[in-house]
Amino acid sequence: MRLKVFLKQRMRHERKKRRTDEENGSYCMSENPFEKVYEPCILSVHCSKMPILFSGRYFKYSRNVSQSRWIIDDERMGEASVEEIIGGNILPACLGDSYKFHAAGREDIDVRMLGSGRPFLMEVQNSRKCPSQQSLTEIEEKINNSEKKLVGVKDLKFIGSECWAMMREGEAEKQKQYAALVWISRPLEEKDCNSISSMKELKILQKTPIRVLHRRSPLERERTIHWMKVEKIKGNAHYFLVHLCTQAGTYIKEFVHGDLGRTTPSMGSILGCRAEIIQLDVTDVKMGDS
Repeated sequence: MRLKVFLKQRMRHERKKRRTDEENGSYCMSENPFEKVYEPCILSVHCSKMPILFSGRYFKYSRNVSQSRWIIDDERMGEASVEEIIGGNILPACLGDSYKFHAAGREDIDVRMLGSGRPFLMEVQNSRKCPSQQSLTEIEEKINNSEKKLVGVKDLKFIGSECWAMMREGEAEKQKQYAALVWISRPLEEKDCNSISSMKELKILQKTPIRVLHRRSPLERERTIHWMKVEKIKGNAHYFLVHLCTQAGTYIKEFVHGDLGRTTPSMGSILGCRAEIIQLDVTDVKMGDS
């Protein structure tokens, strides 16, 4: 009974307000507020779990495999990607919706990742299952024993979210070791080997390489070459291997050939001749706490 009285009073108030608005010229058509009350409503709730994280180290044995999925104009670059090989094996085990791949740095598609491997995190979205360590070991074995042997994995494990920050902090402090096959325009001499090997904590200046200027800001960065060691190649004095340890973010290809003077000093300027890089491998990635 009280509700009926309230509704009648409310309707009289609305009619009076409408007449007043019409007289003032401010009335506009609008939906009756009571229609909203009596219209049926649909409540939709979507639930998803927090992402879960896995860590490990990966190896890349092919010079035709990119780190992440690389598609240009609907055409795949390379034979496969580290991201897809690892993620494609972990995602089904988690019954998740999707995954994101994060690595401590990256290497070019034509550069192998050897040695102790590169640290990575795999983030699985809306996982409905957390695989056991036994399952993760089986995933490792499946990847490592694949017929093509493009990619390898080790130390795959489930981790907490705090490890994400730890990896980012370690990445900023990391050192990387390489083995580069180099060609020079004159025969390598013994004094060249001694000169290169004696250089410690060499400071170099690198402008953003020409090959990546289309996607990176034009900056000049100081980087450190911690040490270098020359390994001669029997039968051809124009070729040699140089093993080197550098600060994170050093462009090794440009350090060898100089990038038209954009990297100084370079291997070519140190030896006083033309130098070209033939092949490059990453042989170790040392994080801040390793």
